[in-house]
Amino acid sequence: MEEIIKLQTVDQYNKLRAVPTLHPLVTVIDMSKAVAIPARTFNFGLYAVYLKELKCGELKYGRGNYDYQEGTLVFTAPGQVIAVQPTVTSFEPKGWALLFHPDIIKGTSLGRQMADYSFFSYDVNEALHLSEKERELVLDCFRKIDYELQQSVDRHSKKLIAANIELLLNYCVRFYDRQFITRDNIHKGILEKFETVLNSYLSSDKPLHHGLPSVAWAAEQLNLSANYFGDLVKKEAGISAQEYIQSKLIDIAKERMFDIEKSVGQIASDLGFKYPQHFTRLFKQKVGMAPSEYRNLN
Repeated sequence: MEEIIKLQTVDQYNKLRAVPTLHPLVTVIDMSKAVAIPARTFNFGLYAVYLKELKCGELKYGRGNYDYQEGTLVFTAPGQVIAVQPTVTSFEPKGWALLFHPDIIKGTSLGRQMADYSFFSYDVNEALHLSEKERELVLDCFRKIDYELQQSVDRHSKKLIAANIELLLNYCVRFYDRQFITRDNIHKGILEKFETVLNSYLSSDKPLHHGLPSVAWAAEQLNLSANYFGDLVKKEAGISAQEYIQSKLIDIAKERMFDIEKSVGQIASDLGFKYPQHFTRLFKQKVGMAPSEYRNLN
């Protein structure tokens, strides 16, 4: 089995790239001035934002083309395992990298809302493709962070660095919103496919054996990461993927209530609920009355 190398500190990463460490918790690297990482598998203990410059013609993820060629942003979070492939001589993309340790954002506004930046858990084929103007804004944020790293560390350093990282990530939220719109042709039919896989699952005996359908399960059926899928459903349907699943469960439950030969407990079990009281609680929350009340009323 291949050894997985742990990269827990900024200094470890900088040494791999043969660049100086200006701050123990943050680094901004111009890839054109750094050495390539060896082809190994790494477990990162850092957040990372990579701006990859595509200067070598068209690239593809599988059969899909990039929709922007000026640059691509890829995000990774602590705990993720990344395999670095051997460098192909005809393709050596340059760009920038921002890496920061979780400690730099503790006690800051960014630290309190870091979990909201769901794109840190997107798959690589769900990367953010930038227009030229967006790329310039991203580079400006990188430069501002790098400027702070060049200064002597003082009581303002942490606050200003965290604030500029937060600014960068907030821009990325905006850019992803744009990408959900501009790549609408790629995403068309996701809700319909979601509905189809849900109906197929719930009309079978799988819930009885495997339990309730989850967001992660649905995303896997559609070949998307759970976070990207969840954000996409939220944009398209106005509700979360979990709420979408719950609404579908309640719609089917209402229909099955008219089969008086089945108890409420049996209906709950058939839909994948492990405990009938969980079904009753959800039904009452969504419908405003208990399943038995709904059955008697109708």
